[in-house]
Amino acid sequence: MHALVRRVRATRPDVRVETGFLDFNLPSVQGVLESLAAQGVRDVVALPLLLTRAFHAKADIPAVLRDAPPQLRIRQAEVLGPSPLLLSALERRLYEAGLTPADKSSTGVVLASAGSTDPEAIAVIAEIAREWRHTGWCAVRPAFASAALPRTEDAVRELRDLGCARVAVAPYVLAPGFLPDRIARGSVEADVLGDVLGASPEVARVLLERYDEARVPSLAALGA
Repeated sequence: MHALVRRVRATRPDVRVETGFLDFNLPSVQGVLESLAAQGVRDVVALPLLLTRAFHAKADIPAVLRDAPPQLRIRQAEVLGPSPLLLSALERRLYEAGLTPADKSSTGVVLASAGSTDPEAIAVIAEIAREWRHTGWCAVRPAFASAALPRTEDAVRELRDLGCARVAVAPYVLAPGFLPDRIARGSVEADVLGDVLGASPEVARVLLERYDEARVPSLAALGA
């Protein structure tokens, strides 16, 4: 996450960018907001570093923003996905892992996301897989590391059964962690496993697009 924020800062040095975390890490979102308020900042765009609109985007982030210092005017931007730029980032990671554009038509891809109990989020992942299939892959199947089915290993086997010459797993996640590790364990029968999206230039571009869409007259942006 810090590497992604560094890329964003380098791309738009005119925009102040701070990073806050909902859980497990510091600084917290609340702590960053309090610090901004103490420095006299008044307008903030909160950028959820999330790929789908699930519980974190619908409940957790709005809740912490409601507890922000009252002098702050905060606008919550949309989540990063879906976006054609994120599909480009997924393909970048697969090519970095060994695929070539010439392999595309004979390769089946598992779009492996973290998973959610939110039906809207699951439907979005399924739609992304359908759209990505139309860019030339042999087939694309969604899979989930938690909360929903199928699992990565089941989608890999399905693509084998379809007759795809090779199978690649594309983790639709931003950063390493517990669920990406589960995706990796489910990819042992695949031919290629892409890296997480991380600080790819496409992700940074999407983040700035969301900022521009949501911004108020302000030079402060908060990564949440």
